[in-house]
Amino acid sequence: MASIDTDPRPLSPHLSVWRFTPAMLASITHRGTGVALYGGTLFLAIWLIAAAAGPEAFARVQGLYGSPIGLAALFGWTWAVLFHMMNGINHLFRDTGRNFDPAGAQRVAVGQYVVATLLAVAVFAIGFSIKGGAA
Repeated sequence: MASIDTDPRPLSPHLSVWRFTPAMLASITHRGTGVALYGGTLFLAIWLIAAAAGPEAFARVQGLYGSPIGLAALFGWTWAVLFHMMNGINHLFRDTGRNFDPAGAQRVAVGQYVVATLLAVAVFAIGFSIKGGAA
């Protein structure tokens, strides 16, 4: 195997070569939200296990998840799910040959953040209006 010094193949350019764009940020965020979805799914599993374990266990977990920190984590997980979904829809459109032009890719990337945030706020607003609060 050739060493890096003697290998004639070009190296991938470093991030400092590229101008940071919304599409680049969306790509990085997509990977981060994928990781966050694992953590959120673990919390969902804990909630379901607590529900199956009985009222006391469920009340403890529900109290934790209904706390300000728990609600912030739940909002973050909801946003991650929605952003990941928006990026998946973007990739479905790209499979048809759309949004490959730089300006379109940047607009769609910004739109993903906006739509994911608005939908996450809407989910929480609907949830709070149905429940009547976090308690």
